[in-house]
Amino acid sequence: MTRVVVIGDLMTDAVARAFHPLARGSDTPASVVMYGGGSGANIASWLAVEGTETTFVGRRGSDITGRTREMELMGYGLDSRMVMDPESATGTCVVMITHRGDRTMLSDPGANARLQPEDLPRDVFGPDGHLHVSGYTLINADSRRAARVALRMARESGMSISVDGGSHAPLERAGAENFLEWTQGARLLFANAAQAKVLTGREEPEAAAKVLTAWYPNVVLKLGEDGGLWASKTRDDVVRAPADQVEPSPGSVGAGDAFIAGFLPAWLAGRHPKEALARAHRLAGRALHQPGARPDLGDGQPVRRGAPRGQRIR
Repeated sequence: MTRVVVIGDLMTDAVARAFHPLARGSDTPASVVMYGGGSGANIASWLAVEGTETTFVGRRGSDITGRTREMELMGYGLDSRMVMDPESATGTCVVMITHRGDRTMLSDPGANARLQPEDLPRDVFGPDGHLHVSGYTLINADSRRAARVALRMARESGMSISVDGGSHAPLERAGAENFLEWTQGARLLFANAAQAKVLTGREEPEAAAKVLTAWYPNVVLKLGEDGGLWASKTRDDVVRAPADQVEPSPGSVGAGDAFIAGFLPAWLAGRHPKEALARAHRLAGRALHQPGARPDLGDGQPVRRGAPRGQRIR
């Protein structure tokens, strides 16, 4: 099985779920719970717990929160290559969920924004591996140089490469043409419909995916309840797969990260895209069925290959 190196963000998610319509300028009863988060860290965690040999590269603060978040990662069985930042705090994202289930994120990248090319461990780059770069690391101007150096090192060492679109609003601010230029050489792009529209101007997902194959040999779009699709530069048809019907947990976040982690191992193993999409939906469904963005290894849930014996993450 191909070793996967993920370069991306480590965050604490403060998930605030309102029980009633927001009372502007006043108080609204809510549930507020803290979880480990960060798109890159989430993807790496799901990959590791599903049995993929995984390395995560990122930057955290020297605070106790950062130490806790990194210990959680190691509990999933992945190889954590975190650099401790002496000046910036570990990143935090406030996830606001309305009483109707709509989600809005307020993100402070903290130490993530200070990732430097010098933070990249040279020994993880090699022809036997695959590199996935979180879109947030590319979109953030302060960490972009490190992400682009990682992409160059991966190309030079013969690694396969995938990237994701991060989030549509900051992606739009960064500029579609810029993002397409920064990610030259990637074999696979993950995006949702909103990100695909930013990159192509196309409303219809299949049309957007086909346009994107001019830059990426393979494109996977996450379409939520409408499932997902795969498009390739070498094929005229688009492969679609339906999403699993899951009743989401009220505090669930990060299903898109789990989707990526479900798709990658099957795709790297040469499975048919429909099978890879089915595995992606299965893992996304598991993420939707639990609170927080990381795998819940509750009592009775086995730790997969590579995880330290006897460790569980709540």
